[in-house]
Amino acid sequence: MPDARLSFKEMCAEFEVTPRTLRYYEYIELLEPEKVGRSRFYTTRELGRMKLIMRGRRFGFSLEEIRQWLEMYESEGTEHQMRVWLEMSGRQLDALKKQREELDGTIEDLAKLRDESVKSG
Repeated sequence: MPDARLSFKEMCAEFEVTPRTLRYYEYIELLEPEKVGRSRFYTTRELGRMKLIMRGRRFGFSLEEIRQWLEMYESEGTEHQMRVWLEMSGRQLDALKKQREELDGTIEDLAKLRDESVKSG
């Protein structure tokens, strides 16, 4: 797949994003498609970046965090990028665990209130 190139429409379909989202990722310089006239084509590099962007969003990272992390590869190499990734992922895991604990508590409170309402109603 080294010669893979997707059109704008194919890229949207491949990653299940809207055209607006894809244009925004270009605007904030997460992606740099090849431009031929008015057409855009996404190379293997851009496909890889998009996979990382989508994964980062799924894990709850901000677009700015993702942008900075992607830039590290270009400017400082993979070793520095990996160290930063480990730090970022550790912080995000802690934040997600805290959110899960809060959500579990909310679920328990709501279930208890519902059960009490059923008994009294």
